[in-house]
Amino acid sequence: MTASPVSDTGLQPGSQAHREACIALARRIEDAGIRRMRFVWCDLHGMYRSKVLMAPAAVRALRSGIGMPGTLMLKDHADKTAFPVFDRQQIAQYPGLARFEQASNVVLMPDPSAFWTLPWDASTGCVRCEAWFPDGTPVAIDTRRILRHALARLSPQGWALRCGLEVEFHIYRIRDGAPQDDPMLADWPGQPPVVEMLHPGYRLMADDYMTRCEAPMAIVERTVQALGLPLHSLEIEFGPSQFEAVFEATDAMAAADQMVMFRNLVRQALRREGYHASFVCRPPFPNIMSSGWHLHQSLVDAQGRNLFMKPEGPAAFHDADALACLSPLGAHYLAGLLAHAPGMAAFCVPTINGYERFRPNALAPQQAVWGHDNRGAMLRVVGGPADPGTRIENRLGEPLANPYLYIAAQVHAGLDGIARALTAPPACESPYSTAANSQRLPVGLEDALGAMQEDEAMLEGFGADFLHYFGQVGYNELKRSWAAEDPLGFQAREYFSRF
Repeated sequence: MTASPVSDTGLQPGSQAHREACIALARRIEDAGIRRMRFVWCDLHGMYRSKVLMAPAAVRALRSGIGMPGTLMLKDHADKTAFPVFDRQQIAQYPGLARFEQASNVVLMPDPSAFWTLPWDASTGCVRCEAWFPDGTPVAIDTRRILRHALARLSPQGWALRCGLEVEFHIYRIRDGAPQDDPMLADWPGQPPVVEMLHPGYRLMADDYMTRCEAPMAIVERTVQALGLPLHSLEIEFGPSQFEAVFEATDAMAAADQMVMFRNLVRQALRREGYHASFVCRPPFPNIMSSGWHLHQSLVDAQGRNLFMKPEGPAAFHDADALACLSPLGAHYLAGLLAHAPGMAAFCVPTINGYERFRPNALAPQQAVWGHDNRGAMLRVVGGPADPGTRIENRLGEPLANPYLYIAAQVHAGLDGIARALTAPPACESPYSTAANSQRLPVGLEDALGAMQEDEAMLEGFGADFLHYFGQVGYNELKRSWAAEDPLGFQAREYFSRF
């Protein structure tokens, strides 16, 4: 490569500091008895892709990188390539994607500071990578790079974003002889697994369910702790075989990395023991409860002080004014999230399946409203005057959202609210009432993609080329769903069997 990326550690590949970091990691690989290395990269849908090198080759690749088919950046949820890469004239019509023609390679450049071993196999190491073109040009659509650019918009003011993750998901036991293992039934995408519930649900935080789910929950706990993720709690959720994991708040990029690791490696660990963990919003069964991903967020200054906290005054939760519980900065940020809720929806809910969650009285939003500690509102404000834990919880997202894009959308929307000094409407006490006269959220992925293309803050923040690319991938998926003879079966194969 003729040019080099800059990692989050500030190490410029090719620099003396980077060479020293690579040498240190090479020694660590040797000392730990690592036999093989996974060079992992997060795709558009928040899923790991990896290439596996034996240890000697891996040490060499720390500096030079490793090739990966560029088409992996152009896939929808079923791994269908959404762009005509073998037609030079057609692919040239898509801004910024001409360099992907002929399914040519991109280069995965590893960050030597982002290394871990598999919790179930200490002889296998992993290193996180980002994508570059062979001439050293950064691949602009790499989603981790997208979030880095969004967070850089906070730097001139000396701000940073802190995020806390609250993730709902399902775990099932896989039945023996399931059809997805039968080669005669192989398809693209394949058959979903045949599963059994771990608990019958409808008893939130039921203590006796904890005992019957002890084995799979222990797998989750061991995996998360081995990876060093800041797990706060692991709970029985309301729906059948549904669970929730809550993580401590941390830097936004770290939170996004942690979500990707959690979703990918917990699924792998459970599958090894005969369980199917699914982060799909609505598994293909009757009487299930939808899973959401609630993103807690606050801006902090260089000293780590919460900029959303109202410094003083009574806790006026009966007051409908956002300034009763937030600082002026926090109130403007809140207003930005509300104003751009339709435009950011496709990044928060990127699947066809996820929009079926938005139902009355389902603890999921239907309108762009906010409330004081109100779990029916899209935005739930937690905390109040003089509370350093004051934050905004966005309840719009689904667990399959790409964390880098979900969080980047918050930054672009919130900063627009601050830049234009937007005023939030009064707090909503009845978030499912049609009388609320509030902005409705998109009812499906097609509506969300249309709203995204028309949103000025998303256009400015992500750029027109990225919105065009992201939209094309989504429309490719929509077209296949419209052509499906069995819509429910389509979703089962598209999402439940793979995510």
